[in-house]
Amino acid sequence: MPLKPSQILNQLNAKRSEFTAFDETTFKQLELYKRALREVMQLSTAELQQRLAKKRHCGAFPLEPLEANTSWIMPFGLSWNNREESNTWVREQLTNVSTFAVDGSQIYPGKDLSVPIALVQIGWFENLHTAQGEYFKDIECYVMTPQDLRVEKLGELADRKVNMQRFAMETQRIIDYLEEHEGVENALAFFDGSFVVSFAEAFDEETTQVYVSCVKRLLEASEYYRVPVVAFIDTTTARDIASMLQSLFSLPDNKAIHDAKLLSYIEPVNNPGPAIAWQWGDRSPLFLCQRSGILEAYGEQMQNVTFCYLKTNRDSLPARLELPLWVYEAGRADQVIDWVRAEVAIGGGYPYVIETADQVAVVQANDRQTFYRILQDWAEKEDLKLRLSRKMVSKARRR
Repeated sequence: MPLKPSQILNQLNAKRSEFTAFDETTFKQLELYKRALREVMQLSTAELQQRLAKKRHCGAFPLEPLEANTSWIMPFGLSWNNREESNTWVREQLTNVSTFAVDGSQIYPGKDLSVPIALVQIGWFENLHTAQGEYFKDIECYVMTPQDLRVEKLGELADRKVNMQRFAMETQRIIDYLEEHEGVENALAFFDGSFVVSFAEAFDEETTQVYVSCVKRLLEASEYYRVPVVAFIDTTTARDIASMLQSLFSLPDNKAIHDAKLLSYIEPVNNPGPAIAWQWGDRSPLFLCQRSGILEAYGEQMQNVTFCYLKTNRDSLPARLELPLWVYEAGRADQVIDWVRAEVAIGGGYPYVIETADQVAVVQANDRQTFYRILQDWAEKEDLKLRLSRKMVSKARRR
């Protein structure tokens, strides 16, 4: 049955006070964070580094040298009168630059099959940005057998094995790209997500280690082959800068106050008033990520993830970018961020290369039926006792 709007409205009305209390508490605490942010912007980078030097998990450690009383909104400084002008700038940035992204999709094991079987597919897109419009795109799939999907602990989900396989394949394909472009200065790989896999902390130690190992290898490969890789997080609730302010000013913990939201309220440093409006392409300074928790498992890569926030469209909060530390140390951060800006401009607010990789990788409904039909035919040919539900067989034969 469809939803009953009247029931939902009755529930919302009955719980209005809870929403109001949450908003009031967050608003009051946000004011404390805004005041603290204004105070740290009155410090130079060197002064702030000195205050944070003895704090082991301060959340964020500033990298770029800024004078005292400098706003943390670093203006892009360019604007265009029309699309043609912006396209000209994009061509100036990306001509003959290879950009690359990979994404994945999957078919989880389900009750329609008599044995657990899953499919993982990754797709990638490389745009060479040449005058001839050269690009490459392809897919790779992996059939997961009952052995791959075996769960050994009570409560462990086979779906989690599928997600791990997809993550491992995506990161490995980026590593392959980095190796293929070793030493090439006009190449950039995009990673769709964060290098700091905090989500994996909720899993068992073995699963957590799989995700950590994948990211560590990716960071190591980027530095070894000297090819930048940028993690792009369009909608982020990371709290590294908020955690830094907490550590300096003993502020109350509030998970609703995150970096992107907090930075959107930056006020003039010495003249508190209306927040400064971010313009397209503006960014924050770069920070070294010093988040507590998962980074402890990164070993030599624990201190190698930097981040900043970038305004990518008019209506949303800034996106988060993450770069390996070596990119900043090599003096290439501004160049790489300009390449990201250009990809975002092409994609209308989201990197075109990531968007295209997603389209390449996605498993459509008809692909799912094709997979089941191939599986059924193969099982019959090999005389294997693999059964599909009658409903699934019917769908597969009709499509």
